[in-house]
Order: sequence, then structure tokens, then C-alpha cells
Amino acid sequence: MELSESESLRQVAKGTAVAFFGLLVFIILEFVARIIIIRNTTQSEYGAFCIGIVILNFFAVAACLGLQGGAPRCIAYFRGRGDDRRVSAVIRSTLKLSVLASLLCSLLLFLSADFLTALFHFQPQETAVLRAFALAVPFFVAIEILAPVFMGFDRVQERVYFREVLMNVLKVSFVAGAVLLGCSLLGLVCAYVFSIVVASVAFAFYAVKKLPLKCATAEAVPATVTKGLLRFSLPLLVTYVLGVAVLQTATLMLGYFKTTAVVGLYNAAHTVAVLITVFIISLAFIYIPIASQLYSRGLMNEIRRNYAVLTKWVFSAAFPSSLFLFLFPKPVLNVLFGSAYESASLALQILALGFFFTFFLGPNAATLVVVGRTKLNMLDDLVGAVTNLSLNALLIPVFGIVGAAVATAISLAALTLLKSVQIYRIHKIHPFATNYLKPVVIYCVLVSVVYAVVNIFWSDRVTFGILIVLSFLFLVMYGLSILITKSFEREDEIILEEVERILGVDASRIKSMLRRFL
Repeated sequence: MELSESESLRQVAKGTAVAFFGLLVFIILEFVARIIIIRNTTQSEYGAFCIGIVILNFFAVAACLGLQGGAPRCIAYFRGRGDDRRVSAVIRSTLKLSVLASLLCSLLLFLSADFLTALFHFQPQETAVLRAFALAVPFFVAIEILAPVFMGFDRVQERVYFREVLMNVLKVSFVAGAVLLGCSLLGLVCAYVFSIVVASVAFAFYAVKKLPLKCATAEAVPATVTKGLLRFSLPLLVTYVLGVAVLQTATLMLGYFKTTAVVGLYNAAHTVAVLITVFIISLAFIYIPIASQLYSRGLMNEIRRNYAVLTKWVFSAAFPSSLFLFLFPKPVLNVLFGSAYESASLALQILALGFFFTFFLGPNAATLVVVGRTKLNMLDDLVGAVTNLSLNALLIPVFGIVGAAVATAISLAALTLLKSVQIYRIHKIHPFATNYLKPVVIYCVLVSVVYAVVNIFWSDRVTFGILIVLSFLFLVMYGLSILITKSFEREDEIILEEVERILGVDASRIKSMLRRFL
């Protein structure tokens, strides 16, 4: 049965809303845990923590072997053919491969802790931090693998419950408890790691009960299933590693060229700037399967229209946030982390500009996957990673955290532009519908007036309360800009109706007002 434009938009809106709220919880709670750690450590100690997290991510991504992308695809494929035996075989193969790879990576990281300590200028006593993160690798991988396995059964809630909510609630609780107990950096890291362990064990028990693991014995697993799974997954591994490299190389290279204190300063800005990406990530999370259905039926016009409408919504949500960070970097860093981190304000402004491009041009990487250009997407990521590495090596020794921010921003902007040009040349897909940029002009005028007033009356005395009022005002002004320019369309109403249904609220008066106004 073919999807109409309204039905496809509703499905994307529903899935995006679920993914968005899950990711929002994940990012907010992770952010809160980071704030607790920053507030109770020195810049050098926080820098060591950040390097440890990046190394943990690299080893965990490597241990996943790309199965977080290959497993759900293969499970869904065999489910579609009614082959329960091979579905079970894919699950068993995925779990066995990831367990073996994660144990190997954990051992490798544990044994290389002394070398990495010297490489990234850790204090000798901080070697134990890396060893603690090494012990977390198998448990972190378990969560990263089990979540997509459930997605192969069209179930997103397990990812939200265990990965996004439970693990991060535990992070905040355990880290806060460690602070109350007066623990050192190692104690905070152990609390952070223990939250991953507990969430992983809980997820594993749940998976044993819910996944169809008893449909086939270990001896009945066809070797061709494992080979096919790896053949599909390993190329994705390259893409995942390159994706982490583009965002995290600066942290490691700052640790190599500078000190852990400089790493801590940069990561305060980076942690805030990354908040912007929740909007585009949540869109891509469900955009791929829906757009893939449309593409399989040759409905390119509908894909183009969905791309434009959904990008406009993501832009409307993310643009006020990025502009807010760009205009008020010092107050934001001071309120969140303390005055010692205000010197990272320029880096935050540059990173906010870089992440701006990730949502301005829409889910271009996801669209390349939809139209079957996965190899092209991988090559693009390789170009982005090499560009990022080269610019960091060139700029960090001279400009420090500003150079790292510039390298990251340029790499993100160039990579995003490259992929957008490609999807336009291949299928004429772009986000620039008639009403996409119209509100921006009015919005920038309104923001300029507010910014001038704040500078005249408050200048450097922007408090937490003022920041809250300003952030709310920035969102309201963008809504007014949409109304003034009459940029609300029928497709927007479809998405609003789905959000209304999900939240269980009655927005009929709002929609009635919009119809009269527009």
C-alpha cells in the first residue's frame, strides 16, 4: 500500500517526535552529568575525563563492527520474508561478534593505558581513568548493539528506555552521589562507568526475555548469515569511525599538542554546542526508513517536498538556539561552568556556526543512504575526517582551542555542503522552499533589537534568570517571524497535528488562529 504525502509526513513526525524526546532526555542528562563533573574537578582533570570518553567512544565504535547499522537492516529483511530462523541467526551472530570484539578492544585499551597517558599528557595518577573506561567497553557496546537489534523489529522504545533514559538517569545519580561522598576524579569516573554497567545488565536481562533467541540452536546458525551480516556491516564501520573522528579529533589533538587543561576548556564549549544537533539527529533517526519506502516506489517529488518541509521545522527549532549561543557565549559558559571557562567563548561562537550548517541544509547524509549512495557517503566522511585532521594539526599548535574550533567548524560546513551538492545533482533535492528563509530576515531584525537592549542595560551582568528569559524570547520571536511572513503551510499543519496527538494536547485553537491569520 503506497503512502500518501500526508501519511508519510505523519509517520515521520511521529517517529521523529519519539526519537527527539528520547535524544533530548539523553543529551540533557548527559549534559547535567558533565556539569556536575566540571563543577567538581579542575580543568586539567576534566580534560583527562573528556579524552577518556573520546577514547572509549572510538574503541566502542570499533568493537560494534558496524553491526549497529547492519543488524537492524538484516533482521528487518528476513522478517519481511517470514524467515524466523535467519532472524534468530542474525541476532545470535550479532551478539557473539560484538561480545568477542568488545572484550578484545577492552583488553587492548587496558594494556595501552600507560602509552596513552604519556601521549596525551595525563598526570601519572590519571592512568587509572583510562583503565576504568577500558572496563566499560563491553557494557557500552552491549547497549549500542541491543538498541538497534530491537529497531529491527520496529521497536524504538527500548532504545529510549535503556540507552537514553535509564543509563543517563544513573549517570546523574551516581556521579552526584560520588560528589557527595567527596570522591576524586577516579571516583567520579568509576561512578560514570558503573552507570553504564548497570544499564547494560538491565538491558541484557530484558533482551533475553524479549528477543526470539530460542528459534535456532547455535549449531543451526547458517554461516552464510554471519558472512552476509559482516559484509553489509563492515563498510558501515568505516562510516561510523569517520563520523566520530570528525567530531572528536580536536579533543585528542589538543591533548597531544597542548595539555589536558586546554582540553577541558575546549570541551566545555563543545559540550554546549553539540546540544544544537539533537534536532537534526532526531529527524534522521526515522527519516531514512520512511524516505526509503517513498524512494522504492519512485516518489521523488514527495521525497523532495518532505525534505524541504522537515528541514524547515528542524531549522525553526535549532536556529534560535544556535544564534543564542553565538550572541551570548560568555554568560552561557559562566552560568553553566563558572567564570574560569569564559575564555572558551570565542570557541563556542565558532562551533555554533559550524553546527549551524548541520541543520541548515537538512538530512543530506541520510538522503544519500536513502538513494543508495552509501559508498559516496563514506567517501565524503573520509574527506571530512582528513580535512578535520589536517586543519587541527595545522591550527592547534598556533591558535589552541580557537584553532580546534575553526578546524571542526570548517570540516562540518565543508562536509555538509559537499553532501548537499551531491543530493541536488543526483535528484534535485534541496531544502530551499518558498517559505524556508522568509522568517529569517524578520527574526534577525527582532534579535538585533533585543541584543542591543541587553548590551546597553546589562552588558556583562547577564544572570541565569536573564538567560532563561532571553532563550524563551528568542523562540517566541521566531514564531512571530513565521506568522508575520505567513510561512505556515498545509504540510506544517500536518506535522503540528501529529505532535498534538503524541503530546495529548488540544491545539485546535492555535490551528484556528493560524488559519485566520494566514
